[in-house]
Formats: sequence, C-alpha cells, structure tokens
Amino acid sequence: MNKTKTIVTALAIILTASQASAFENVDFTRAAEATVNSVVSIKSYNKQRTYGGGMNVDPFFEFFFGHRGRVPQQQQPQNQEPQYQQSGLGSGVILSSDGIIVTNNHVIDGAEKLEVTLNDNRTFEATVVGYDQPTDLAVLRINATNLPAIEVGESDDLKVGEWVLAVGNPFGFTSTVTAGIVSAKARNISSVTGAREHGIESYIQTDAAVNPGNSGGALVNLSGQLVGINAAIYSQTGNYAGYSFAIPTSIMRNVVEDLTNYGNVQRAVLGLRYRPLTPQLAKEHNITAATEGLLVAEIIPNTAASEAGIRENDLIVSIDGQSTVNSGQLQEAMAKHRPGDRVTLGLYRDNAYMTLPATLRNNSGTTKVTRAGDFNELGCVFSTVSEERCRQLNIPSGLEVTKVSDGKFKDAGIREGFIIVDINNAYVTKPEDVRQLYNSIVESTQYDHVMFISGIYPGANRKSFYAVDLTN
Repeated sequence: MNKTKTIVTALAIILTASQASAFENVDFTRAAEATVNSVVSIKSYNKQRTYGGGMNVDPFFEFFFGHRGRVPQQQQPQNQEPQYQQSGLGSGVILSSDGIIVTNNHVIDGAEKLEVTLNDNRTFEATVVGYDQPTDLAVLRINATNLPAIEVGESDDLKVGEWVLAVGNPFGFTSTVTAGIVSAKARNISSVTGAREHGIESYIQTDAAVNPGNSGGALVNLSGQLVGINAAIYSQTGNYAGYSFAIPTSIMRNVVEDLTNYGNVQRAVLGLRYRPLTPQLAKEHNITAATEGLLVAEIIPNTAASEAGIRENDLIVSIDGQSTVNSGQLQEAMAKHRPGDRVTLGLYRDNAYMTLPATLRNNSGTTKVTRAGDFNELGCVFSTVSEERCRQLNIPSGLEVTKVSDGKFKDAGIREGFIIVDINNAYVTKPEDVRQLYNSIVESTQYDHVMFISGIYPGANRKSFYAVDLTN
C-alpha cells in the first residue's frame, strides 16, 4: 500500500514538473505588450427615461452574457436637456491609426451615445460607421490620429492546442489579459446548445477566461497578432464557466472592409438549404463514400447553386479545397467571398466525387455591389410621440407616421396618423430606430426581408398590423 502511494506521489511530482517546464517555455509578455494599447473600453449610454416600458433584450445574448439591463425606449420630457446613463460596457480593437475600431454589434446595439476610452485614459465619443448583425460585428470611428493599431493575423493558420490571449475589459477592469488554448475551430454554438441560430456562427473556441466586458476585445496569438474578436461565452450564469468563443479574422476582415467602404456587407450566398450528414441520413440515401458533409435538401431557383448544377442529395464537402463538412466551416468559407467570386465546390453525387465551378451571388440574385439600404424608399415622415400621449393611448412607446408618399409604407396600406408601437417585436420611439431596423432587415442573410409592424390609429379600439416587404 505504501509503495503504491509513493509511486503515485512521484508521478504527480513528475507531471507537475513537466507542466511547469512547459509553461516556462511559453512567453506571453510579448503578445500582451503588443496588444493592450490597441484594445479600448467602450461604454454605451442611453437617455434617462421617466416612464417604464418593455425591455428589448435579445435572448441569445442574455443566455451567454446575462441580462444587460437595456434601458426601455421612452420619451424624454420636452424642453429638458437629456441626461445619459450607462447601459452597457464592452471592448473594442483599434484597426487603424486614424481611429477605426472594431467591436461586437451587441456592444453598441441600441446605444444613443458611445464613449471610447484608450489604454492611456484618453476618452473620445465614437460614431458608428456600420454594423452587421449576422456576424455580430460593428465598426466605430473616433476623431484621433497616431493610434496604436493592432497587427491583424490569419485565423486560418491557428491550430487546435495553440496558445492564445484574450484582452479586454471584463467587469470594467481595464487592460486585462487571460491565456488559454484553441479548443476548436469553426464551432457553431447553436448546434451544441440548441439555442436559436444567430446569424453566422463559425467561432474559434478557447478556454481563455472571458467575462462580460470582454465582448469586442482581442483574441491574439503569441506574436501579438489579432486572430479573433471575443464575442460569447458558454455559461448558465453569464460569467466564464470554461469556454469562450471568438469571431475569426477570416470573417472579420471582409466585414470591416465592406462596412467601411459600402455601409453594408457584400455577402455571397450559394442559394441552397442543407442538413449535416448523420449515420441515419447516410443509410437513408445510401451514402458510403463519405461519413461527413452537408447534404443538399433544397435548391433555391436563380442562385449560384442552381446555375452551377448542384442537385438535391448532393453531399458538399469543400469549397476551394477548404473542408466544409459542417455549417460553421461552410459559413466561414462563404464569409471570405463576395458576390461575383468564382469558387470550386467539392461534392459527392451517387458516391462519386466531383467538382463544380460556381459564381457566387448576393441575396438579390446579382453580383452587383450593394450599399446600405435607402431608408427613403419607405416613403414616409415620422414624429415622436410624447410620453404623456403614450400614457393616454395606453402604449409603452410610439412613433407617429405624419406623412405618407409613394413608397413601401403606402404599398402596405399604412395611412397618415398611424402610430407604430413596434417593428419585428422591437419598440420604436424615434426615426433612427426605424432606420436601424430597416438596415438590419435588408442586410439580413434570410430570404424573408419583411418589416412586421404593429401599432394603432388613435380613436380605434384595436391594434393594426402590417407587413412591409423590403425584398429588392
């Protein structure tokens, strides 16, 4: 018994010494020093409200981050200087010396004022250059020069097991650095958690400690190069519990460039629906040549997939030689491309491998460059509804349509005097709310680009509902 105990103790000592030696050979200081000055703190603010109302909180991010305490969208009393209160905290990464910063869309979503604090404690008010809900990325600009821009690396070169650092401002603790390894790549969170699919999910999974406030911060390799934007954690409480997830730079690079140049993302789509291959599906379709891949379930007419000759029950396994055997890999591969790009699809048909060339298109079925939606196509003028009138009408918020001309609203049947309460379940109180929702809908990767509007006509005893089609 004593001999066994001695052997176990000796083994523990050997393992501990081995681990210590491994850590001694890893130097985190260079990466930390090269990164901390390029990561900023972002505070979001909303005007103080005097009348309560409904919260507009995305359950996806409430699941990962906990309740953010978003302020209800209600009116400030007239003739009173607006007072702001902090409603959120996150991080961002300086991409250019002239003030371009990338962060998560959920960090800035719904904010009426954004404040960026650098590592040297200088503070700037930020403006939003653009945002992209499907990838949860946003680009900000501050009026500053000679900023310490981070070096952007290649997330494709990351290997599972490689050391990475997460840099951000968890719980408001500025310039915090944590270390971990790459646990997985091209991870789709929804497929694991069963939560609602939230846009493009192809995350770098790490075990670096990430907490609320880290969102939008940097994930860097040991050379101090940016390889990802920290975006989510898997937790029942909203705090770190083992794994965190970052948006790879392979996706970030195109998104930032497109938002800066065009105001929206030039997103390429194949135009098909698929199911990950399972043993049951393989048996049903007699697939023996491969054990993993994406089984085509439907081809959308007049798309890249239909033009390329892809058929139902084809098994897609690669794009340009890059493995796409799960949805995360496919989304990441597509995010690297723009409409008009030519790619080569690798697939199995009747258990025979083949390749097909395809020219990618956008959601409208063209290869043209698209810009942020023209808000004026709605054809209406809005005015805010006072807090007192909202109480009289027994509504939580409101935005009145004061003029209707030729456009989408008129086509849908909306008349002057209609008070919008919410659009796609989001309360609106000012024209900018409608503009932001409009842009997010037209930029969505979904095929049903529709505004679902509910509201009232004063004097009527019931709510009215409209569907405004924003499809090009």
